[in-house]
Amino acid sequence: MNKSVIFVLFSFLLMSTGFASAQSPNSIQDIAYSAKFVCGSIPDDTGPLRPGHYDTSINILNNKGFRVGIMWTAVINDGPTSNAIFKNLEAESSTGMDCRDIKEIFGIDTKELVEGFVIIKIPVSSLKGLSNEQVVLDLTADATNILDVQIFYTANALDTLPHEIAEEKISFYIIQDGSGKIPDESYRKLLDVTMPATLNQITDTEQKVKSALAKKYDLNKKDLEKIILRIKDISIGVGSLLDDHAVSLHVVKPRINQ
Repeated sequence: MNKSVIFVLFSFLLMSTGFASAQSPNSIQDIAYSAKFVCGSIPDDTGPLRPGHYDTSINILNNKGFRVGIMWTAVINDGPTSNAIFKNLEAESSTGMDCRDIKEIFGIDTKELVEGFVIIKIPVSSLKGLSNEQVVLDLTADATNILDVQIFYTANALDTLPHEIAEEKISFYIIQDGSGKIPDESYRKLLDVTMPATLNQITDTEQKVKSALAKKYDLNKKDLEKIILRIKDISIGVGSLLDDHAVSLHVVKPRINQ
C-alpha cells in the first residue's frame, strides 16, 4: 500500500471518530488530565463545604505495554503553582499522590482547607517507539487507553476514626427535690437516661444522672445538692458503630493539547 492510500485511510479514521482535521498528528503536544483535590479541615460553617476533614487520593495507572513519561504540577486555587515533576511510569504499573504529598510540595503544615488541581500531562515526545500518527489512532479507539486516572475523595465529620461504642441505660427515682425546679409529674416516678458507657473505669452513676438533670432543668451546683436520687437499675446496651464519613470515586477523562 503506497503512502497516499495510507494518508487517506488515516484521515478518514480521524474524521469518523470526531477528531477535527485541525488536530493533525504533528500538532499534538501532550495529553492532559486535570484532577481536583480538596485537603484539610473546616472547623465551622463558614466554608462552601460542611464542617469536617477532607482528603484526596489521586491514582494513576499505565495500562499500556510500554513505558510512559508523565509530568505533573499542582496548583492551589488563587495561589501558587508547583514546579513540574517528571516521572517515567513503566508498562502496567501505577503511582499516586495524596494530600500529604501536595502539602509537602508547598510547605503547608496546617490543617486549613486547601483546594486546587493536579495537572498530569503525557508529552507525546515521551512515548518512545510511537509516532504521533500512532498516538492519535490509539486515542480514537479509546480516549482513556494510555492512562487510567482515578480520584478517591473522603470526608469525615468526626475527629476520631469509626469505632464501636456502648451505651448504658440508668433507671432512677427522684426521692426528694429541694430546688423546686423539677416538675411534679417527675417526682417519685421511674425515670431513665441513656448515655455513652465508659468501659473499664470507675464512675459515679448518681453524679451522671444529676448532670443530665442539670442540663434539662437548668440546675446549678446548690440545686443539685438539694436533690436526692435512688438508682434502680443500670443496663449496658449493644455496641454500635460511630461513624460519619462519605467517600466518592471520580474517573478523569483526558484532553488533547495542540
